[in-house]
Amino acid sequence: MSRDRQLHLGAFMRPVSIHTGAWRYPGAYPDANFNFGHLKRFAQTLERGCFDAFFMADHLAVLNMPVEALKRSHTVTSFEPFTLLSALAGATERIGLVATASTTFDAPYHIARRFASLDHISGGRAGWNIVTTSNPDAALNFGLDEHMEHGERYDRAREFYDVVTGLWDSWADDAFLRDAGSGLYFDPDKLHVLDHKGPHLSVRGPLNIARPPQGWPVIVQAGASESGRQLAAETAEMVFAAGSTLAAGQRFYADVKGRMEAIGRDRDHLKILPGAFVVIGDTVDEARAKRATLDSLVHYESAIASLSIALGIDASGFDPDAKLPPIPETNASKSGRERVLELAEREGLTVRQLAQRLGGYSGLAFIGTPATIADEMEEWLETRGSDGFNVMFPYLPGGLDDFVDRVVPELQRRDLFRKEYEGTTLRDHLGLPRPKNRFF
Repeated sequence: MSRDRQLHLGAFMRPVSIHTGAWRYPGAYPDANFNFGHLKRFAQTLERGCFDAFFMADHLAVLNMPVEALKRSHTVTSFEPFTLLSALAGATERIGLVATASTTFDAPYHIARRFASLDHISGGRAGWNIVTTSNPDAALNFGLDEHMEHGERYDRAREFYDVVTGLWDSWADDAFLRDAGSGLYFDPDKLHVLDHKGPHLSVRGPLNIARPPQGWPVIVQAGASESGRQLAAETAEMVFAAGSTLAAGQRFYADVKGRMEAIGRDRDHLKILPGAFVVIGDTVDEARAKRATLDSLVHYESAIASLSIALGIDASGFDPDAKLPPIPETNASKSGRERVLELAEREGLTVRQLAQRLGGYSGLAFIGTPATIADEMEEWLETRGSDGFNVMFPYLPGGLDDFVDRVVPELQRRDLFRKEYEGTTLRDHLGLPRPKNRFF
């Protein structure tokens, strides 16, 4: 198989558990998301497995769920991503470090400066996951009485991207002379003042940090709505997708790559990585039994709260043993809502069954042996369902160790995945070009 059709693998960690029963699984670390020793081991194990990137999600508010549900979850505490990834940069050498940062509740200058700093500190391994933030409670933590409307959030995000990338281009790569003899530290002709004034943002610039080693940190995006797909096609270099079936993955892949080509972007300059929940056993039955144990650890209070968040409305009053009633449009994540409604319709689930699925994990899952999991990943790659996967581990550390020690060697044996890093930056790992400076 040619190099450009080998798998790319990211690893997903977020303060909101991938599976709300994960911290209770026998042998799991209950504090896996808030113990730096565990997280350092997590990143170093991923690097041993030659993963492209460690993907740290973020949330700007405690989840808007009843305390009866919240008390059973570890979602209430997590590290701020830049602080964590800066520390992990010193504990690793090759793995990419991707952080979530909101375009709705932060300022472009802050984002540009933090990611440029992380890219310098890590030697060119930073990536920015652009999010517009769907949790309405986040607005209350930033001086707002209500959340910004969905369409306006994406309009602001598009302008935000232009400003941040413009700030990263404030300095030519060779602007800093540091000529002790003449006393000239930088060449003024190689400094650009952005002076941006737009409908949502006003930013003078320049950025007070040299251009990042990668030119720009890698741009990551995760929205799957119409607005999110268009933003990805215009800006993203990696997409964290959410297709739960191969057919859905193929449709998403063709749609976003087609949008790229329509605006003149090279389709190979974006890698689409669906989230994949992976449970490994010596046999398929053993893997299914592990999954069943995980699902059994989810309380109904947590499950119905997860369903409420996904739908954007309070589902606690629904009849648990009836089908889902009509659900109105809300200002929450549109793609998330549609995925839940489609799942309920496709499988004819009751509210209780749907909530249990959401409280556990309802997306793409590979449950089996290393060989069967490799078979499925290979099929997705060869049939243009994805360029790889953002792997989500069912519990830590066992789920991670199983994948790195058992699935990765099987993928390598099939020439589906690298045996060693071939470069030093995240762009090297993903086969992405270094962006040209638009001003120099």
